[in-house]
Amino acid sequence: MLSDKIAKSFPHLKLHLAQAEIKTTPENFVGQNLKLSFYLSFALVFTGFLFLYKIKPELAFILFIAFPIAYFISFMYLMNIPTAKAKQAVKEIDREIVFAGRFLLVELSAGVPLFNAMNNVSKSYPFIGKYFRGIINRAEVGKPIDEAIAEVMELTPSDNFRKLLWQITNSLRTGADVSTAINSILSQIAHEQLIQMKEYGKKLNPIVMFYLMIAVIVPSLGVTMLSLLSSFIGLNISFGTLLGIAIGTSLIQLFFLVTIKQSRPGVSV
Repeated sequence: MLSDKIAKSFPHLKLHLAQAEIKTTPENFVGQNLKLSFYLSFALVFTGFLFLYKIKPELAFILFIAFPIAYFISFMYLMNIPTAKAKQAVKEIDREIVFAGRFLLVELSAGVPLFNAMNNVSKSYPFIGKYFRGIINRAEVGKPIDEAIAEVMELTPSDNFRKLLWQITNSLRTGADVSTAINSILSQIAHEQLIQMKEYGKKLNPIVMFYLMIAVIVPSLGVTMLSLLSSFIGLNISFGTLLGIAIGTSLIQLFFLVTIKQSRPGVSV
């Protein structure tokens, strides 16, 4: 089948689906996206056709030539959904990892066994707790705790959480103190997150400057100049022109807001 051949060209798709918690096979996921891409691209092209047909009918039919391009873009967009969900999961996990790790340290320092401590973490933190719950569930069916941690470590999309689990696994297998290993890796993660926040602050300054110029100052001055020109030289400004400017400005502002939100690192501080 076509979906099977396409799925083979995405070798990491199975892992990305597991990390995004999308319970389906790569072949089924590709098959669904092939169908959804057709519906989505057809809807976009048909909507554009109806819009252009009222303005310039001779140009409207050209849109159907762009259907394969729209289909390809739609398909690639849908194929990147697991990766996008995994990246969002990374941010959510990284927001909790330092607090959850310190909670685990307090539990271990109080003499609570590692199994019970991880069980308590799974109940206290919603995002990172799901992975600890996965470890608990595997251990409850008789799997050794280090093997259960190793399996969950392969499924987590967060590098920081993978480091934490690796330190716990390594300590269990070598007989080292788990608390010391956890404390060491948490200090490293907290330091790295502090650096990320400083870098984010440096990136935010130019983004805000461009936002103020392009999305606030330029539209405001532009509309003011158009109003003056319409008064002095009789320039005709229709309602459609003003509506187009308003929609364009809103889209630009939305783009900047999404960019700022997406570039913010997931940190615990």
